Amino acid sequence: MPLGLLGGGFDSSGAAADEFDDWYDTEHIPERMRIPGFLNAVRWIGVSNPRISLAIYDLESLDVLKKPEYRAVSPENFSPWSKRILLGKCTRLCRFNCVQMGAGDQVAPEKGTGLFVVAFNSAAEFEPGLDRWIETEHLPRLAAVPGVLRARWFKTPADSPGSSSHKHVVTCHLDSPSICDSPAWGAALEGEGMHEMRRHMKDILPLALRRYTRRA
Repeated sequence: MPLGLLGGGFDSSGAAADEFDDWYDTEHIPERMRIPGFLNAVRWIGVSNPRISLAIYDLESLDVLKKPEYRAVSPENFSPWSKRILLGKCTRLCRFNCVQMGAGDQVAPEKGTGLFVVAFNSAAEFEPGLDRWIETEHLPRLAAVPGVLRARWFKTPADSPGSSSHKHVVTCHLDSPSICDSPAWGAALEGEGMHEMRRHMKDILPLALRRYTRRA
């Protein structure tokens, strides 16, 4: 069974930065990492806007989100603190409940301080062509860029538990966020077929991120 990916992205501009960090670091992530099947958790923040925050979790499978342990901390059972922060002070940018494509067994690398994510939707009739292009052209080109540690592709299945904002998610873990400024990266993004495939994408969300480090 392929690994799953859970992700949640927010604009926390409406919350006090120190309280938002305390909530994420001391409640939100720890309560998820106590759930069997959560393999890791890393929080990332926007390179150009540090109030953009994305946490991603590798899962043993997407079925982890069906466990009672997860339902106990999911939105319908949020703590008062979570409700006040997430529902009252933050704007949701994205949510991912998806399965890893390809080999399906690549866990996020532990090293690296940069992450690039692009998520998008598409009409059903374009899915086969997009899938072939991502697997055979787009992902290999990204993976070949110097400084890219791991390039992965995920899709949201029709029976995905919970809500998901995007059908396709591509993640690239990077040595540093500056990899996104390199000529090789730019060339990979403009590879053969990109302009044609982009015509079939909608709700495109690109995120250039750096690894969050808690302030002393």
